[in-house]
Amino acid sequence: VEDQRARWERKRSRTAKELLETEHKYLEQLDLVLTYFVTILKAKGTVKPAALETIFGPLESLYSASHVLSLHLEKGNLGPGLENFCQSLDVYVHYAENLEQANKTLKEQLRKNKSFRRFKKLQETRPQFQGRELEDLLPLPLQRLHQYKHFFRDLLENTSPDTAEYQKLAKAVKSVSEVSQWVQDIFDKRENSLQLLRVQKLLKGQKTQVLTPGRWYIREGWLLVVPSKGEELKRRIFFLFSDILISAKPCHPLHPLNSNKLSCQAVYPLHQCSVDKVFGHTQSQGGLLRLSFPHKILLLMSSNQQEIHDWYRSLTAAVR
Repeated sequence: VEDQRARWERKRSRTAKELLETEHKYLEQLDLVLTYFVTILKAKGTVKPAALETIFGPLESLYSASHVLSLHLEKGNLGPGLENFCQSLDVYVHYAENLEQANKTLKEQLRKNKSFRRFKKLQETRPQFQGRELEDLLPLPLQRLHQYKHFFRDLLENTSPDTAEYQKLAKAVKSVSEVSQWVQDIFDKRENSLQLLRVQKLLKGQKTQVLTPGRWYIREGWLLVVPSKGEELKRRIFFLFSDILISAKPCHPLHPLNSNKLSCQAVYPLHQCSVDKVFGHTQSQGGLLRLSFPHKILLLMSSNQQEIHDWYRSLTAAVR
């Protein structure tokens, strides 16, 4: 038991030391943005206050929360430090929700505001920035949030459950994991919206509605459709979503408006679909899938067996 405790203590000390070292580095990077951008821009008035607030969001609050945490860590007050830090976690959610708008506003200012463009370039050439741009530094708080989750978990695993600090650590791990998941969900939803929009723009006309609330993009790719009567195989691109499968083909390359678009051939609802592998179980080349709908059977083929296997997995998951 003594050996186990000593091992825990060694690992715990190592993790706490690494947490403090990386916290100092993180604070330095935030300080760069606050000192060389936020403070000077506020004083100079190069960017209007509303745009400035949007680009940098609650960065000062994040810095202050981390600064207090580092002071606690330096004194070895791990439990109270984490407890205090967890009270400011909602600032990270606010920062994540604002990040897309922050990037948009930054791009807009760089396009329209010549003096800001010059100022940004000048600041980024300072040796403290080590070749990094403002765009590299703005996502740092959300990367740090992900690191906190792992640090706090490691500390918890190497703390004896019968100590008062264990409860505080357990609470901190729970809070940071929840906020980290929340932030991840914000990014997943945003990424999904971009994918839906991209597919919508690829399809000619507005007949096929891709942008539907609650719909999730899963995958896309080219497959061969095997016709029911002995006709030629048809090469089609398929887009798989959480509730439908879309089949499309390229528009004519000489079409005056839609030469780079796709023409939707069919939309298959997945709620009454069953998926079977006809062949592709063995080590043979390629494979064939059968999708059974109430009034239609769709046979999809590929010469790449791994591709057929991946499509089978994605389709069965979507149908389920």
